[in-house]
Amino acid sequence: MGSGTIAERLQTRVDTLTRAERQLADTIMENYPVSGLGSITTVAEKADVSTPTVARLVQKLGFKGFPEFQKQLRKELEATISGPIAKHDKWAGDAPDTHILNQFTDAVMKNIKKSLAQIDPVIFDESCKLLADDNRSVYIVGGRITRALADYFFLHMQVIRPNVTLVQSISNAWPHYLLNMKKGDVIVIFDVRRYENGTLMLAELAAKKGVEIILLTDQWISPISKFTDLVFGSRIVVPSAWDSSVTSLLLLETILAEVQGIIWPQTRRRMQELEDMFDETKLFRKFT
Repeated sequence: MGSGTIAERLQTRVDTLTRAERQLADTIMENYPVSGLGSITTVAEKADVSTPTVARLVQKLGFKGFPEFQKQLRKELEATISGPIAKHDKWAGDAPDTHILNQFTDAVMKNIKKSLAQIDPVIFDESCKLLADDNRSVYIVGGRITRALADYFFLHMQVIRPNVTLVQSISNAWPHYLLNMKKGDVIVIFDVRRYENGTLMLAELAAKKGVEIILLTDQWISPISKFTDLVFGSRIVVPSAWDSSVTSLLLLETILAEVQGIIWPQTRRRMQELEDMFDETKLFRKFT
């Protein structure tokens, strides 16, 4: 049988799917993973396809049949709703008798390897070009945990180019940011498991305004993915009560390096001006 989440398998096999199978895949991803948990007839009717189409797609994803497909979906659903205590208890029972330094590092390295293997270079390049286009304003928003990643990304992007805004993580402030967004602008959204309803609403409203969405999510893929094709699903599972952000951070820093490279003359001028201000304000110590 294949490996990876069902969302990952759908992403890697999308070019091999028929029109009806793509229609079914889109329906499954609309409220993933719950959308695939009904009977085979219900799933087919919801996507307006035949039951044989469901059976064929399931086999293309590496499952022997629909029951095995649903068993995997239930496992993924359990994983997406697990809180920190449940995640730690599960890990502790399965943990091999090795030092946490090695165990944790091994998990992170596997996450990086699997995540990078599933990134589409075309999607990566398109995302970086959008972010480098200074005719577009860039907005960045994170969630309860991922706001730290959003802040890190914002700090660097505002040096690389102008017109970058960090959106507050409180939903009652979002209408003010949406007011300034216009068609063609870009919003980078961080959304990992225990997906936040408010972030989903922000994405929907931004999409209605014609804003390009770049989604950084996890291996189960946030429901925000239905509003964009620019999706990066990083693997985040490690032997801890908390999910890992290492792979996401690696991806962020790679994006920053590429965007900086695309518009380096402009970025260089901004960096020099910033350094001059640092010198003038004596913000940092200089050793001479």
